[in-house]
Amino acid sequence: MDRRDFFIKSAGATAGLTFLSAIDKVYAAELENQVNRIKNLSPETSAADEDFWGWVRESYTISPNIINLNNGGVSPQPKVVQDAHIRYYQYCNEAPSYYMWRILDAGREGLREKLAEICGVDTDEIAINRNATEGLNTVIFGLNLKAGDEVVLSKYDYPNMMNAWKQREKRDGVKLVWIDIPQPCEDDKLIVKLYQDAMTSKTKIVHITHMINWSGNIVPSKAIADMAHAKGCEVIVDAAHSFGHFDFKFKDTGADYLATSLHKWLSAPFGSGVLYIKKEKIKNVWALLSSTEPDGNDIRKFETLGTRSFASEMAIGAAIDFHNVIGAKRKEERLRYLKNYWYEKVKTLPKVVQATSFKPQYSCAIAHVGFEGWKGNQLESHLWDKYKIHTSTFIYEKLNGIRVTPNVYTSIRDLDLLVKGLTEIPKMEPPKETK
Repeated sequence: MDRRDFFIKSAGATAGLTFLSAIDKVYAAELENQVNRIKNLSPETSAADEDFWGWVRESYTISPNIINLNNGGVSPQPKVVQDAHIRYYQYCNEAPSYYMWRILDAGREGLREKLAEICGVDTDEIAINRNATEGLNTVIFGLNLKAGDEVVLSKYDYPNMMNAWKQREKRDGVKLVWIDIPQPCEDDKLIVKLYQDAMTSKTKIVHITHMINWSGNIVPSKAIADMAHAKGCEVIVDAAHSFGHFDFKFKDTGADYLATSLHKWLSAPFGSGVLYIKKEKIKNVWALLSSTEPDGNDIRKFETLGTRSFASEMAIGAAIDFHNVIGAKRKEERLRYLKNYWYEKVKTLPKVVQATSFKPQYSCAIAHVGFEGWKGNQLESHLWDKYKIHTSTFIYEKLNGIRVTPNVYTSIRDLDLLVKGLTEIPKMEPPKETK
């Protein structure tokens, strides 16, 4: 296979270990050996196999000087994905307009097929873009809504999405109806009822955040969507934090429209995402950027971005390969195991406030923790200043604390240091805030 064919075919649905081997033969062989060693273990049992996950840790180029527990914002890529990205990038630079537009651009259809397979949808239902914000804005601004049409959404939706809807409210006169979901909430019927009670005969759209970024709580998207569909409404799902995190397919959410960022839990190159629209609804959404047929029924109308990073786009295929070889369910159980490991250890601390469910159907890797008398930024500073643990402050609505997001490369030692740092909090006076 010559180089041109290799780069086109490497993005396709059948690449797998073959492509990873082409990037790093020794690494791919060892990855296969490691997975074969635990393949007969259940995902729950393999979650505690520290030898395997220690090897996975070595697949990343993480800094030895800090403990990164803010993977929810953006995740690092394993080295094999970085290497694929670099190889594509160097290839493009040999003759950019030729190799990008005539060679790598031809690989998008193979990549689309691979993405469709992991997403569980048809190839003609997904567009490759840059992130969940772009995908969701495409839908929010592309739908034909008029003044007086109502949209039901949550106070705990992602800020960019709330702002997009507020812009439509200000510009077009749509009415936004807000609900408040308790954090945590472990009652599907209650959550569905919150959305249902907010709906009227004028409701056109229900906007659902599948996994709440502030707290890590999982929302019963399918149950909400079924209720909304029964009332003749369409459903938008923000899956930015759920896809590649726990094991599901897009259709499991009940979404008519869905978008996610691939640079989060799938560990694809920075600035990569995917937009899903049910085939019969594509014609109902205007292209956000200009297109030959902005009201047509071809999902590719949402990919008219002009010049883009073909290198990062094609390297998505390597991230999918890495994810698939590790195993979606195995990865999910490891992430949940890591969250439970530290979250259980701090739940009896004096004055601790936990806003994330312990139940597996309602949470996975992300968790929110705070302490009475402490602000989230004070907690974050304490952990960083003393232990170089990087977390994220989340003070919003009824939440006041930090969000902790480990990833598959996170070690138990990292979490032991986190627990040590949090255990010190009840014994300390919160630092005075500087103006």
